[in-house]
Amino acid sequence: MMNLLHWRLLVAAAEASSISRAAERVGITQSGASQAIAQLEASLGFQVFIRERRHFSVTALGEQVIAHARNMIAELDAIRDLANDSKGLSHGCIRLGSFPSVISTLLPTLLRDFHRLHPGIDLVALEGSDEEVEEWLAADTVELGVVLNPEPGRAEVVLGRDEWVAVLPAGHALARRATTGGITLDELATQPFILATGGCTVNGKSLVELAGLHLADVRVTVRDWISACMLVREGMGVAIVPESALPEDRRGLRMLPLTPTIYREFALVCSSAGRSSRATQALLAGLKKNGR
Repeated sequence: MMNLLHWRLLVAAAEASSISRAAERVGITQSGASQAIAQLEASLGFQVFIRERRHFSVTALGEQVIAHARNMIAELDAIRDLANDSKGLSHGCIRLGSFPSVISTLLPTLLRDFHRLHPGIDLVALEGSDEEVEEWLAADTVELGVVLNPEPGRAEVVLGRDEWVAVLPAGHALARRATTGGITLDELATQPFILATGGCTVNGKSLVELAGLHLADVRVTVRDWISACMLVREGMGVAIVPESALPEDRRGLRMLPLTPTIYREFALVCSSAGRSSRATQALLAGLKKNGR
């Protein structure tokens, strides 16, 4: 009828008295959660929840369904705990080093999903620059580290990649032109520049220098991508920012693609300690199984 995630959703909705909070707890969208609950109620032939504008509650039959769902989840969790015990995964700690932008975007879902499968294992995220992450990996301070643009064969799991884009004030002369061809690093290098690093050595300055160019006029250097975009909005200069780090509020800004296109890739790299850690290897196996 439904998979385990949907039964967990049902219990979470009853406990939170909210479909949106339940969806967040189990890691699916609100629309997906609403659709799943509607399908379950249709297959049961009765309402589990009363959903009104300012009122959310469980029906009498729904209380019985949720009680059975709780028992079923508890039994399945007990089976999983038994399996984890046999593999040495009932307790432990995985230390994961990463730079700030990945800590705030990709890692929360990863941490939540792993904790659901292995509640006895603590997954601790340590935030640092990409240079610090490399030092932690070399010293076995962490089992896993998020590395930018890893060398071929070094990555255990590729978490994702995104495109570098130019950020200009909306009224900038370069921003008003046709954008089909994008903008070159050569053009950007001559402009007053807001250098944002994101805590990484791979940034606008390194990209320009890799192309054999030089930034003519660096006005301000900041760590935070959003701060750089705010300074660009004030007309202080232009910036190069990863697409995933762009602010939601883009008023007063113009984003242009770089030409040729440049991507950054971030991946999980294992330390020596991580390669000998059963918990770490279980995490990596789960990510590979899910296509990460």
